[in-house]
Amino acid sequence: MSRDNERARRAFLGRVAAGDGREQTRTVLDQAAHENFPVAPFFLPRAWRTDLMAVYGFARLVDDIGDGDLAPGGGDAVLLGLDRAQADNRPALLDALEADLHRVFSDRAPGPGHPLLRRLGPTVRRCALTPEPFLRLIEANRQDQRVSRYGTYDDLVAYCELSANPVGRLVLGITGTASPERIRRSDAVCTALQIVEHLQDVAEDLGRDRIYLPAEDMKRFGVTEADLAAPSGGASVRALIAFEAERAGELLNEGTPLVGSVHGRLKLLLAGFVAGGRAALQAVAAADHDVLPGPPKPTKLSLLRAVTATLRREG
Repeated sequence: MSRDNERARRAFLGRVAAGDGREQTRTVLDQAAHENFPVAPFFLPRAWRTDLMAVYGFARLVDDIGDGDLAPGGGDAVLLGLDRAQADNRPALLDALEADLHRVFSDRAPGPGHPLLRRLGPTVRRCALTPEPFLRLIEANRQDQRVSRYGTYDDLVAYCELSANPVGRLVLGITGTASPERIRRSDAVCTALQIVEHLQDVAEDLGRDRIYLPAEDMKRFGVTEADLAAPSGGASVRALIAFEAERAGELLNEGTPLVGSVHGRLKLLLAGFVAGGRAALQAVAAADHDVLPGPPKPTKLSLLRAVTATLRREG
């Protein structure tokens, strides 16, 4: 590429970052309000909120790439150094995202091109975060491009080690509270939250030709893929969902002592994560484990009650 063309390309990227980039960043971060658990609630110190939202922005971006849910127009592709023709090329976008992530951890110019990764840079430096958990999130979405069914529960848990557990480890890193025991408890909570989300989204995932219910369990309960495509779940589907929900609840129980191991506002934050999972499981149960008409969602009141119960238990 000639020097003039390179200057023109950088100028174009600058215009995208200044315009569409801000709007796309805002759109991604706005999705935090729709999660099962509070991402960066108001009661946390401002620095923590900033850092948690920076990590959330990255995690949401990588998931949107992996799910094909980026904003139309190809702006994210351009921000990652690709052309708009590659806006639907998920493997290429994930590779470009990984390259941009490495720029976050490098002192060499140029820095990251995507505004969400530029936002991540100060958090990485302030909290001394390592690339590993971010790379695992990218790898989870690469796996989504080649694996759409999981044979066993252990296979699904291994996927959650990539797709969910890094987020909890990043929260511990941001708050300076990581220890081997807390990481173990955090992994249990995060795997549970991921499984709960899969249970809520069975119909949506099937629409993407993905099934996160272990094939061995489907066979055990006599559930076929055609059963999952029905407008509502029959007795066998609901029994399967109840079984997987019980497993997720056991994982939450295993991880809940994490809440009691910390103090102050972090205790309330972690209680919110656990309570979000419990409230979601309660919503699934209230729907008689029929998740096919749409994802059962907890109410704000049920979430508040679950937070209170978690704090009382771990106080």
